[in-house]
Amino acid sequence: MRQYRQVTGSILCLLLLMITAFWLLPSYAAPSEQNTTTVLFTHDLHSHFLPQIGENGEETGGYGRLMTVLEEQRQKYPDALTLDGGDFSVGSLIQTLYTREAPELRTMGAMGFDATTAGNHEFDHTGLGFAEMLLAARQSNEVLPALLMANYQPAPENPDQLDIQRAMAIYGVQESMLLERGGVTYGIFGLMGEDSDACTPESGFLLEDPVQAAKRCVERLKEQGAEFIICLSHSGTNEKESKSEDVQLAKKVDGIDLIVSGHTHTTLIEPIIVDSTYIVSAGPYCENLGSITLSWDENGKTLVDYQLIPIDENVESNPEVDQLVQSWKEQVSKTYLAPFGLAYDEELTQSAFPISEPERGVQEGNALGELVSDAYLWAVQQAEGEDYVPVSLTVIADGVLRASLPSGSLTTSQAFDVLSMGVGADGSSGFPLVSCYLTGEEIWNLLEVDASITPIMPEAQLYCSGVEYTINPRRILLNRVSEANFVNEYGVAIPIEDDQLYRVVSGMYSAQMLGTVKDKSFGLLSIVPKDANGTPIEDFSEHIIYRPEGGELKEWYALASYLQSFGEEGVPQSYAQSDGRKQVVPSLNPIELFKNPNRMTIVVFVVVILVVLLVVYFAYRARKGRRYRRRNSFF
Repeated sequence: MRQYRQVTGSILCLLLLMITAFWLLPSYAAPSEQNTTTVLFTHDLHSHFLPQIGENGEETGGYGRLMTVLEEQRQKYPDALTLDGGDFSVGSLIQTLYTREAPELRTMGAMGFDATTAGNHEFDHTGLGFAEMLLAARQSNEVLPALLMANYQPAPENPDQLDIQRAMAIYGVQESMLLERGGVTYGIFGLMGEDSDACTPESGFLLEDPVQAAKRCVERLKEQGAEFIICLSHSGTNEKESKSEDVQLAKKVDGIDLIVSGHTHTTLIEPIIVDSTYIVSAGPYCENLGSITLSWDENGKTLVDYQLIPIDENVESNPEVDQLVQSWKEQVSKTYLAPFGLAYDEELTQSAFPISEPERGVQEGNALGELVSDAYLWAVQQAEGEDYVPVSLTVIADGVLRASLPSGSLTTSQAFDVLSMGVGADGSSGFPLVSCYLTGEEIWNLLEVDASITPIMPEAQLYCSGVEYTINPRRILLNRVSEANFVNEYGVAIPIEDDQLYRVVSGMYSAQMLGTVKDKSFGLLSIVPKDANGTPIEDFSEHIIYRPEGGELKEWYALASYLQSFGEEGVPQSYAQSDGRKQVVPSLNPIELFKNPNRMTIVVFVVVILVVLLVVYFAYRARKGRRYRRRNSFF
């Protein structure tokens, strides 16, 4: 009997163990559910509705071609999301319809974009222009992408605050959104970066700390049931990790699965992976469509596929989108271009060679910059006629040049593309030319910005007409211009007199930046734009140059009319390369190192002499002390 009980007990124990294992096994060994996410992405489209012709005649971009590739990818990935990282406006003539027709958002809606965020260029027409664009888009009654802005709101002191907030509410601008696709709930939010905000001082908006806003959005989206979180960030990346805002964002904020990174125009051949966050960029101007596919579960993510799909002449264009873009072109010619007497595709002249944008960060002369600065001078002479007041110097900054000129036919739209930034005091697209006066000393300081600030801030590189100068990068910082002279129309060099006032012409944006030089150089370089009487300028809108027919003399029109003046002969061969008006000559020759010293060099000399004198003095005192001690020890 006892033996029977033992056997029965053993069997019961075994059964209990089996039952326990049966119930524990599913929770312990069951695999996590695998999900697959595909995101199609763009950023920095900059109103590039139409293909752009490259230096060698190749074509890139165009929304008709983009639509074709989008459709192909959606067939391959039916549950794909289509997202954009901001700066969808400003970069072609169609942007001139921005406030009245909102062609950018309406076309993105027609192409099936799910969501976008605002970049700095969405505020080129100020916050009120942004609001007008939103209302125009909503009044179209068309399908539009969601617009997500988590950390950018009109400032309380902005007089248009209520109107802007009303427009944002009517459009449906929100911090974040939930989007269900393919059985997955996605949480998506949009961010404005710190550098982006700094690039739009006229927005009238306040920036909330991106990290703080991102943490709030991630927490809220997870509470609402988001399984996969995407940030549309107009912050960007940088080769230097400390300056890479989106890399820092990924490090400081847990829970972001994917960052679509815009603003810096970066093309990432491979995603940047920070912990469990993937950062992607497809490059600007609709050159590529980005596509990323991730497999994921609660244990992590695996990259399945990542592509940058070229949008080029090998892609057929979608006829429906082409028709929509054509309608925008016709409106531009009838409205914006008519007062200038030009048409969208009108040929201005021919060029036997491409004229390229400056290479960012390379400190040298550039033919395009020189062509544009010469165009400013020519256009002012034509506009003022008999009332022309001699201009000593015209200047343009590297950051304003937005496109190259190809060889072959040069059209109105291509001239506009080169200088497409900004809005004038008249509320229309394009910065106007403005006039101011600087002393000769300030002109030396202006050239020193090009010489000393450019290596730190490439967009500050300058191109001028009316002056020739030499930069020696081996000289003391803020005194690297070793020689500078004005050059008259006959090519004769004329000395720059420190105390004399000289007339200077530039685009409004570049001119406004002149007044910030003192702060950016810690007070070591001072430039104060003045009127003809030497009174500091407070409002550049009072110093805009106008065309004889009326209307602002826009930067782009100065270039277009200058090109048109070349006629059938085409662009002169002298613009095939830099003509040497700016020379960068590294030299350790003592004469070249120290000639034409400015205040900075003199201060350094004084400091060096004082240090040497102090060293000599203390050495003398030490030597004298040793002699004294020897004499005392002898006695």
